[in-house]
Amino acid sequence: MATVFTKILAGEIPCQKVWEDEHHLAFLDIRPVQAGHTLVVPKREVSYLFDMAPDEYAALWSAVRTVEAKLRERLGCKRVVVSVIGWEVPHVHVHLIPTNTIHEVGMPPAAVLTDAEKAAVAAKLAP
Repeated sequence: MATVFTKILAGEIPCQKVWEDEHHLAFLDIRPVQAGHTLVVPKREVSYLFDMAPDEYAALWSAVRTVEAKLRERLGCKRVVVSVIGWEVPHVHVHLIPTNTIHEVGMPPAAVLTDAEKAAVAAKLAP
């Protein structure tokens, strides 16, 4: 089943295009956190970032870097926040949010774990 991003790529749904190359499209988010909030998507539909082939993964981050530079230069922001959430649409996409302060991006609430819970997680992850 085609995702909303696949439909955008096919021209079935309009978008505000920011940048494009042979394998990627960058366009403004329809529900921006800040003005200029941009999504970078690969043209090949892949649901999960880490399921991408290594060369596609590297090419995506190169595209993200290109778009980030354009946003910073043209919008005059200090930093561009990068986020990959991975649940909202089953098509890989990278959020780029132009910012001048940390307060322009909502930080998620921190998990509250006991020392025992932290130790249990660390034990699962230890080499």
